[in-house]
Amino acid sequence: MYLPSHFEAPNIQTIHELIRAYPLGALITHGEGGLDANHLPFELDAGEGEQGVLRAHVARNNTLWQAVTDGQEVLVIFRAADGYVSPNWYPSKQEHHKQVPTWNYAVVHVHGSIRIYDDARFVRRLLASLTRVHEAAEPAPWKMADAPRDYLEARVQAVVGIEIEIDQLVGKFKLSQNKEAADRQGAIDALQAKGQTALAEAMLSPPPSLP
Repeated sequence: MYLPSHFEAPNIQTIHELIRAYPLGALITHGEGGLDANHLPFELDAGEGEQGVLRAHVARNNTLWQAVTDGQEVLVIFRAADGYVSPNWYPSKQEHHKQVPTWNYAVVHVHGSIRIYDDARFVRRLLASLTRVHEAAEPAPWKMADAPRDYLEARVQAVVGIEIEIDQLVGKFKLSQNKEAADRQGAIDALQAKGQTALAEAMLSPPPSLP
């Protein structure tokens, strides 16, 4: 990934925060059938390993878990809010017209090695953990115990767990850090007016540039 220093994530904490906020990742694998991509909600365990571990699950009918081997290198891409930025939003464009369109976004690339867990206990723990996280904001959070036991066990048997030990984390936060303050604010105001509040808020406080 092309990564100018002024767009590079300054630390691992910033990268972990994006993964937690936008946990649906695109898992890129390369098996005998060639390249493949699966979009999965991941759990990040930042306390395991040097840079963390990702966990997810796939349907047993998904050939992913049979197409890869333990230890194989994979790539997971996480993407936050993104959007088009018009040069007309920059005050400086009205002065000298030396501006062009661009696209703002924040992404994280996770490089690591995959391991398959065809293990009901692993899957059950993972599903319980994911449920607690994503049901936390609900007024009456759903629990796995709410489902009939035989139905739940059938669902557990229908999926396979995966774990990715993270070898490298790369974060790119392209949020107009290379623009003058007035131009950046002009883009923020325009995005807010268009309802793209998540991207506008990210631009209000982009991660600091690396020294």
